[in-house]
Amino acid sequence: MFTGLVEELGKVEGLELSSESIRILIDAPLVAADTRVSDSVCVNGVCLTVTQTDGDRLAFDAVPETLNRSSLGDLRLGSRVNLERSLAVGQRLGGHFVQGHVDATATILSIDPRGNSYEIALETDPKLAPLLVEKGSITLDGISLTLAHVDDHRFTVAIIPFTWEQTTLSDRKPGDRVNVEADILGKHVLRALAYLQKGASLPELDSET
Repeated sequence: MFTGLVEELGKVEGLELSSESIRILIDAPLVAADTRVSDSVCVNGVCLTVTQTDGDRLAFDAVPETLNRSSLGDLRLGSRVNLERSLAVGQRLGGHFVQGHVDATATILSIDPRGNSYEIALETDPKLAPLLVEKGSITLDGISLTLAHVDDHRFTVAIIPFTWEQTTLSDRKPGDRVNVEADILGKHVLRALAYLQKGASLPELDSET
């Protein structure tokens, strides 16, 4: 589990492609300092397992399912990536609950300066439209953001200067893809409503202690 608050901007230093997967080597001095093999790290919004450590560098393997659903396949040598270690028990939750399970990608339509901030307009898979709630939470490339405006499967987010400077959003341009994770609470509610609409009944929970 993550919060959507980026801890460090890592740099891709190696990419090993195969027919079944891709191995990503990332330079990340801060995150690597106390990260071990088998730990989970959120990389551009994707929960990946650390498969190898080498000083300041961490290695991750991404399988076809991950590559098909996310934009990790767009990474190149030198690309910067948003990194966040998994949430520790007792740690403050400054963003919102993020699983690192990407639902789809979104394409950036425009990036417009608004004073010292930015407004980014995006378009995502129409299937995600019911999960896009104005003033609700969304995760873009691992960043916890608030939906400013929603129009079906198109939406905008407002980016404050700190977020712009401390994440990969400043590297993005119209046409780029970003990873999208909708709010987990909305997904569970939508799933339950789908069952009810089919005439099914939800299980009764035992309230006895």
